[in-house]
Amino acid sequence: MFRFIIRRLMQIMLTFLLFLALSYVLIEAMPGDFANVFLQDSKLTLEQRNAIRASLGLDRPPQERFFIYMGALLRGDLGISFQYYPRRVIDVIVERAPRTLMLFISSTVVSFYVGFFAGKVLAWRRGRVLEYVTTVGGVTLYTVFTPWFGLMMIWLFAFTLGWFPIGKFITPSVWRRAPVEANLVFNWMLLTALGISVLIVVWLWLTRRMDGRRRGVARWAGVGALLVAVLAVWLPSGLGRYALNILHHLALPILTLTLISFAGTMLLTRNSMLETLREDYITTARAKGLPDHVIRDKHAARNAMLPVVTSLVFSLAFALSGGVITEGVFSWPGMGEVLLQSAVTQDIPMMMGALIFTGIFALLAHLVADILYAFLDPRIRYA
Repeated sequence: MFRFIIRRLMQIMLTFLLFLALSYVLIEAMPGDFANVFLQDSKLTLEQRNAIRASLGLDRPPQERFFIYMGALLRGDLGISFQYYPRRVIDVIVERAPRTLMLFISSTVVSFYVGFFAGKVLAWRRGRVLEYVTTVGGVTLYTVFTPWFGLMMIWLFAFTLGWFPIGKFITPSVWRRAPVEANLVFNWMLLTALGISVLIVVWLWLTRRMDGRRRGVARWAGVGALLVAVLAVWLPSGLGRYALNILHHLALPILTLTLISFAGTMLLTRNSMLETLREDYITTARAKGLPDHVIRDKHAARNAMLPVVTSLVFSLAFALSGGVITEGVFSWPGMGEVLLQSAVTQDIPMMMGALIFTGIFALLAHLVADILYAFLDPRIRYA
């Protein structure tokens, strides 16, 4: 396994370099440059526009700019953003990336659990009315036009019913006298969610050998205790109302993305489960008289998880590409919005920084998927 990981890391580095070179060439092939943003200002003379172009390094040949950029990148410098001048690209990524990760990881995990549970139930109860209704509804949501569906969700739940904010990241009136910045509260929320997730996974692993009823009670009790602990920390701190305001803005985008995404996992799980249920070991388990829920969950569902886990990992990796549309509809200030604005204004350092963020995430996701295969399926071994 160790030699496999080293070999894959070397392949990832080579692929990443090729990805950087191709991305830079395509960005440079776009007509014009960032100085065109100032063309509508009639007060600027041609000499002043040329001075702006020279100050940003845009007067140099593209190949020279590429080697200068790669040299700076090897030193860990992503450059200065043109549109957010004088902020560094890495500072903008550190500010915006957690928002995109929180939005898409939350929706992806929720849609995965909903889709996986629904898929295995549909495969187990194949041919019933529930299967046809759920499948048709899921496929309809999965193929819906995302911007239109997002706008309809905003119109129904935010504008008409008033249950959620129409968009943005926070409500300015709530944060007018806040003792801390919204980014700090959001980062604390992200760390809290990460810590709780790790503890829940550890608790589920520790209780895996209990019998069915005791295991269910213990797991629900442990999860409930962790949630109570979180409330006991956040509410007395005085920051609970601000965290709730961010969650209020986050709820509708997560709900929308979950409804759109869960059907893919559901259908993939259903198809994989149907193939698994035809295997001989499932027939053997039934012949032994094992309960249906044991055959379904421990024998069939576990072995049907490989393609589903692959889909989950890759969907997390390409969160930024979906964020361009979703964050635009909900005015969510994340990496997707940054990438869109950078493309419009031709902010080359910011575009490259956003693409680097996406590329690293996607390449590491392939490595994680390969490693997960070995844990989920004992038959898979890497030399």
